[in-house]
Amino acid sequence: MEKQLSYKRKSVYEQIGPEELDRAFAYAEEYKTFLDASKTEREAVKQAVRLARENGFVPFHFGDKLQAGGRYYYDNRGKNFFAFVVGTEPMECGVRITAAHIDSPRLDLKPNPLYEESHLAYLKTHYYGGIRKYQWPTVPLALHGTVVLRDGTSVEVCIGEDEKDPLFYITDLLPHLGRADDAKPLGTAIPAEKLNLLVGSIPVADEDADDKCKENVLRILNEKYGMTEEDFLSAELCAVPAEKARDVGLDRSMVGGYGHDDRVCAYPALRALFECAENSRHTLMCILADKEEIGSDGVTGMQCDLLVDLLDELARYGNLSGAALRERSCCISSDVAAVLDPNFPDAFEKRNATLLAYGVTMNKYTGAGGKSGTNDASAEYVGWVRRAMASENVIWQLAELGKTDVGGGGTVAKFIARHNISTVDMGVGVLSMHSPYELIAKVDLWEAHKAFCAFNRFE
Repeated sequence: MEKQLSYKRKSVYEQIGPEELDRAFAYAEEYKTFLDASKTEREAVKQAVRLARENGFVPFHFGDKLQAGGRYYYDNRGKNFFAFVVGTEPMECGVRITAAHIDSPRLDLKPNPLYEESHLAYLKTHYYGGIRKYQWPTVPLALHGTVVLRDGTSVEVCIGEDEKDPLFYITDLLPHLGRADDAKPLGTAIPAEKLNLLVGSIPVADEDADDKCKENVLRILNEKYGMTEEDFLSAELCAVPAEKARDVGLDRSMVGGYGHDDRVCAYPALRALFECAENSRHTLMCILADKEEIGSDGVTGMQCDLLVDLLDELARYGNLSGAALRERSCCISSDVAAVLDPNFPDAFEKRNATLLAYGVTMNKYTGAGGKSGTNDASAEYVGWVRRAMASENVIWQLAELGKTDVGGGGTVAKFIARHNISTVDMGVGVLSMHSPYELIAKVDLWEAHKAFCAFNRFE
């Protein structure tokens, strides 16, 4: 009776065999390559476009004629990506949408960043997204981004990823002199204005220069990229961890890397779309969104009406209204979940926490406190997703972010649900979320891929 009536979670390792475990580990190797090549949203979109073209997708322009079986992608300003497959069933059946975000917490350069102090050259930063500032000093950092020069030329910058490249660095105070800082609350010990990148210490041989080390840095940037100091005004440059994705643990069961949140969901969502594209009955869409970490605002965030515009194009193809199509569509907001960390048990409620290597996690709701700022999926839709997962033996768990009044957070789910599209969160559990080097289990990544395929194919 207990076996029939009770609900008890089991780890993925208890439920799959050696052959499937090998597939999960092989899949993780491919993901690590994607992760290392996608440290910014621009780089992730470039990878998505490349993969889409390799899988037979063609660019879509508003007004293009659609056809059943067609595979299309829309590159929104190089920072936001949509890919969709037109199914063979009537458009009245709706669109199945998976949506992940491809931006991650980082340190953006300020518009006027370069300065010199005590004969050292620095770049000032403005942190992006929710970070714990004390984690970023003394971490090897790389500089990524785009600079638009005065003449309109766009220059791509990537310094610190090649082993021959220099790195960048934020200094910290030695413990012998840091006793006053040690007494401060963790969140205030490293103020935001101290997150300055050390970028040079050699002065130019010019007696008339006021800031000789700064001038030398400008000389190097000018020789390599054609930049002047004024060009920082039209630049998007950010510092990200320079470390590569690596296996973690003697059993190699985990992957450490920068940007798992949320590329660990973006990658399987995109791969699942490619896998399910051939002769798909259902119309499928995968969204890789920008700006989720700062509220999903702007023309590349999920609060932009671009999703509605693309769904309207599909509605016109199917000879029905956009409202009717949205009402019949459904979505998995594929964002990460917080894994129960035994080092910090007081932040979690054990019965409703994500466990590492127990499969992909569904979050019926996120938000904070009394569920404020969340999409709360209906029982009917969660039940439908349960049946979809069971159809392909997906191993999954249902959890909350943490204890009810400890904190909170949100995803893009509420911005999709506001268009009358049934939506629920489902993604991979992450340890040390939002840190410079996060951790995931390979088997959870694999179950996410299976889950998105099951969602795309379920009849």
